[in-house]
Amino acid sequence: MPSQTHRLLSLVLLLTGVAFLLLYPVTMLLPDSWMWEPRQAEYEQMILGVYFVLGIFAIIAARNPVKHLGLIWFIAISNIVHGGIMFFQAMADTTEYPNLHGDIPALLVTGVLIAMLTPRRLSID
Repeated sequence: MPSQTHRLLSLVLLLTGVAFLLLYPVTMLLPDSWMWEPRQAEYEQMILGVYFVLGIFAIIAARNPVKHLGLIWFIAISNIVHGGIMFFQAMADTTEYPNLHGDIPALLVTGVLIAMLTPRRLSID
């Protein structure tokens, strides 16, 4: 029987996957907090496409996280790195301050939460 942490990780992965699939509508509804200036359509399409695909795989990983630890760690660490880089960019450019209450904390919280819930190693029981 899966542990409570395992079930919570599955739930977080499912919610993360759904959130990644919904990034496009979110960026249209809240562009100041979720998009960067100047707007670059080509970049936006690329990053939204990457996160859409990552969302699909996060949902797949949610079914059985132990079988997808490499992917799960990639999701966690890449979100922390992405959010960290964006944090320093926003601090250097005051026009990006609105992102400090949008995509930046979303990336950092998601990455840290997934990292905290993901097993460091497989236990053989």
